[in-house]
Amino acid sequence: MKNYNKLTDDDGFLLDPEEWDSAFAIHSADRINIQLTSDHWLVINMIRKQYEKSMRVPELRHILKSIKSEMGENKATRKFVYSLFPYGYGQQGCLIAGMRQPKKLWLDL
Repeated sequence: MKNYNKLTDDDGFLLDPEEWDSAFAIHSADRINIQLTSDHWLVINMIRKQYEKSMRVPELRHILKSIKSEMGENKATRKFVYSLFPYGYGQQGCLIAGMRQPKKLWLDL
């Protein structure tokens, strides 16, 4: 198992998103008391996919468009995302997906 402490900042965000793997996601989710479900994994994979395309942390509005397309309009809401990540998309969703710590808290816009 990797020593994630050497790969993360003080808040647990990866310093290099290329170091991400599913074990990191599980480790990070456990650390913040989130039990990963299939819905979590779908959103995590959407974040990763959009990051790989743009090499930038995707804003929530872009993830909501992907959720609408892949999971249906009823789940394409901030309420649904906050049901998965109660402390926020940027603070928890991006952390588990292996993003660098978002500098802009408006990622939730």
